[in-house]
Amino acid sequence: MYGCQQILINSPPHVMAILEYVCSEANKLYNCGLYYARQIYFKTHQYIGKYTLDKELKSNLHFKALRSCVAQQTLRSVYEGMTSYRKLLAMWRKGELVNKPKFPNYRKAGLYQVAYPKQWLKLVDNEIKFSLGKQVKAWFKLDSFSLPMPSNLLFEDIKEVRIIPRNLCFYAEFVYQLETRDKGLNQDNVLGIDPGLNNWLTCVSNVGTSFIIDGKHLKSVNRWYNKQASTLKEGKPQGFWSNNLARITEKRNRQMRDAVNKTARLIVNHCLDNNIGTIVFGWNQEVKKEVNLGKKNNQSFVSIPTARLKNRIAQLSELYGIKFIETEESYTSKASFLDDDIIPVFGEKPEGWKSSGRRTKRGLFRTANNWYINADCNGAGNIIRKVATTLNLDLSRVNRGVLTVRFVG
Repeated sequence: MYGCQQILINSPPHVMAILEYVCSEANKLYNCGLYYARQIYFKTHQYIGKYTLDKELKSNLHFKALRSCVAQQTLRSVYEGMTSYRKLLAMWRKGELVNKPKFPNYRKAGLYQVAYPKQWLKLVDNEIKFSLGKQVKAWFKLDSFSLPMPSNLLFEDIKEVRIIPRNLCFYAEFVYQLETRDKGLNQDNVLGIDPGLNNWLTCVSNVGTSFIIDGKHLKSVNRWYNKQASTLKEGKPQGFWSNNLARITEKRNRQMRDAVNKTARLIVNHCLDNNIGTIVFGWNQEVKKEVNLGKKNNQSFVSIPTARLKNRIAQLSELYGIKFIETEESYTSKASFLDDDIIPVFGEKPEGWKSSGRRTKRGLFRTANNWYINADCNGAGNIIRKVATTLNLDLSRVNRGVLTVRFVG
């Protein structure tokens, strides 16, 4: 299992200029490789091989401007894009995809990420040395540049370093080996997670715990960003971009990344502290495409990276030996957990089905006995019920008290 760590590069101007040059050449080489791959496909209806572009473009000036390993990695991404298109096209023809995939297209003028495999890196005086191509040395009398080695990583564990340009910034992404640490948690203990908007994640377990991750802060971050972006784009042509837009976009993205990492860690730590070995995450495919919550809520909901959070929780779960299950969440908010309502699968609701309770104002759910519980906790409990029979789970400790939680983290 591999982990990634991104670090913002804040190096002297001459190093930043080298990074800009390298990433610019990588962008041009990617387009050259894609042009060749497209022409082969259009004329012969054949897909390029894994090493075809390396052979055909080795005399290209942009190839020579990069270290050979970096140029090969850039062209490999063209091959991977074509391969992905071929597989998605086959799935679409079988009816497994709704929309026809688009053919890989050229990148706009700008910068593209570069990747250095471990064997081409050296550690010198606690700095990682990145070598440049022979052609660059002949042109500019430069043979390498250096970046600081992260203090929390070992050089021996690093497998690859990527230089990623994004919104006027450069990031060094360190890919390193991770050892799984199976904690031997009880997989009969389960945590159900219901994603939402104001309550980003509502969590209920069958060991008698429940809590809510507040989403209002992220919602306000998105609204402020969208308001600023709209002001800057007012009266400008479609596709307008500026340094100010890049600055506020990068700030917003960092806030989202921080929220995803901290929330995923909080969820997994809760499982470790309470001997919970299974996580059930409620998720409907293409939920963001079909969402219609009104103009303001759509703007906030679609921008909040819940899918990325789900994937991050799944990654951390694998690291600690926690079973991660994704299940569809249709009718979990309508059915009453305490009344043991039947929970239909999406599109298979029985004729005449009706919930024993109903949602009321202020985020509450009223059961058939006129008990008021938290509506999102009711949904999280029903998400566990979706898989309870399959996993043979004991839900006796998920009671009225657990579903009336008011703690918000």
